[in-house]
Parts: sequence; structure tokens; C-alpha cells
Amino acid sequence: MEYKVNSNFKLFSLNSSQTLTKEVAKILGCEIGKVSATHFSDGEIKLEIQESVRGKEVFVVQSTSHPVNDHIIELLIMIDALKRAAADSINVVVPYYSYARQDRIAGPREPITAKLVANLLQKAGATRVVTMDFHAPQIQGFFNIPVEHLIAIPIFQEYFQNKNLEDVIVVAPHNGTVARARRLAERLGVPIALIDRRNSERDMPESMDIVGDIEGKNCIIVDDMVDTGTNITTSANALAQKGAKEVYACCTHAILSGSAVSKIQASELKELIVTNTIELPDEMLTSKIKTLSVAPLFVEAIDRIHHKKAVSPLFE
Repeated sequence: MEYKVNSNFKLFSLNSSQTLTKEVAKILGCEIGKVSATHFSDGEIKLEIQESVRGKEVFVVQSTSHPVNDHIIELLIMIDALKRAAADSINVVVPYYSYARQDRIAGPREPITAKLVANLLQKAGATRVVTMDFHAPQIQGFFNIPVEHLIAIPIFQEYFQNKNLEDVIVVAPHNGTVARARRLAERLGVPIALIDRRNSERDMPESMDIVGDIEGKNCIIVDDMVDTGTNITTSANALAQKGAKEVYACCTHAILSGSAVSKIQASELKELIVTNTIELPDEMLTSKIKTLSVAPLFVEAIDRIHHKKAVSPLFE
């Protein structure tokens, strides 16, 4: 498909998503706007937009990945600069939205940091947010501006359909992923299973029961993110011990903190399929980790917003 943007369109990239933005710009057939985002000697962020944005429809691409706080502040400063430079609209494209796991009060005197980040983006001057696979879908309700919430399930569906695996079953690695697993299973036309995790006693190791027939099956674990790698690898190992033929996993956001990569390499996982919502350094791209691009999906969303078309077909 050939895309065309108008003269009032501007696309910018900040430091966390430059490779993804280059791919988006190539598909759209547009240039990336000139912006300098560096640091003063004391660590404060120095940002300068190096071309006019007055009256422009601006899209800024920035995942709030590691270093999380630097990338959030950098994005807020960019939004403020665009607002002061009289941009007509400021569309914030956040492929990975951090702090999303802090979406409710789980204990005494805890903050709801996902709501705080939403407040900051709006207060800075964002007029729309485009993101993918919130950890908790209800975070959309934290915003009083339009939020386009894209999903990676169709990307994973296409990948696994092209592998032509037989005897497939989709596995939810914990109770919170059942809806996501069911969505992928329905698209693939296969059953689902659940790993029921619980601690039987205080300070005792976590126990896992597998609900569903996975013996001799090609299992696909699905989740929204992989951080330390513990959940995904213990799930894969448990499935293999119970007789799974091969174990695959797919996760939208590859945080991969600490020793996650080495855990994945040592686990029973055949492949871990992730997307490039978070850009991974070369040393993390091991033989078991495969990255799929979300650029075409974000391009379609940006094009629909730019030409004032419905974005809802992308959610179906």
C-alpha cells in the first residue's frame, strides 16, 4: 500500500525509538523532523526542535523504555516545546507505555503511577496517544484525550500461521493473561490452557498446575511483556516436564531486564517472539529471541489519524 502525507504533517523521533521511527518514515515516505535531545553536564535534558512546527500536525515516537524516567521526561519536554512552538496537534506515539503495572492500589498508601503518567502527558499538551498492548487495558480510561490502543495479536497470529505448526495449543501463563490467550487461540482456531500459579504457604515456592491437555502439543505461551524472564521460563519448563512437544512464547514488550536473556537461553523455550516496541541491543538478539516489526501497524494508525479515517478497524 502506498501512503501519502500532507504538507502540514511532521514526524519526530526521540532517543528511545529511532530505529522504529526510521522504518515508519520509510513506509510513510516522509522525512523525520530535526530535533536535538542531549544532556547538560548535570544530567538535565536539553532539547531543541530545529525546524518550524507552527500549525503542524505532529507525531512524536518515543517508547518509555529503559532508562524509563529519562525517556518519560524527554517526551514531556518535547511535548511542552511543541506546544510552545504552536503545533496544531501533538500526537504522542508510545509503543511501550511504562508504569502500566502500577494501575491500581494493591496495598496501603501505594500510588497509581500509570494514572500519574497519563496526567503528565495530558498536562504537558499531548492531544492524542497511540500505543500498543497496555499491561491493563483499563488504563485507556486514565486519559481525557483520545487513546488509540493497538494490539500485537494479529502480528503473532500471522507468524505462527506461517510456521504451519500442528497440534497447537495457546497457553495463558497466569490468570491475568486468559483474555489475551483466548484472543490468539480464537484467531488460530486452537484450544487454550492455563497455568494456575499460587503460593500454598508463606515463604514457600510458587506451585503451578496446568489446566488443559498439553501433552504432545506445540504450546504457545502469550503475554504482554517479558521482564525478568522468570514467569515465561518457569512456564516453559513446566509445560515441557508435563509432556509438551515444543514450547514457544510471544510477548509484545521485550523489557528483558537483569539476567532475562540467559534464563531464556537456558530454558525449554524453542523461540521467544517479541516486537520492536522496545529496541533491543545487539547482545540481546540471541538464537531463541526473534523480533517482529510493529512499524506497519503504527503506520496504518498514523495514516488513518492523519487522513481523519476510523482507527477502530485496526482493533478488530
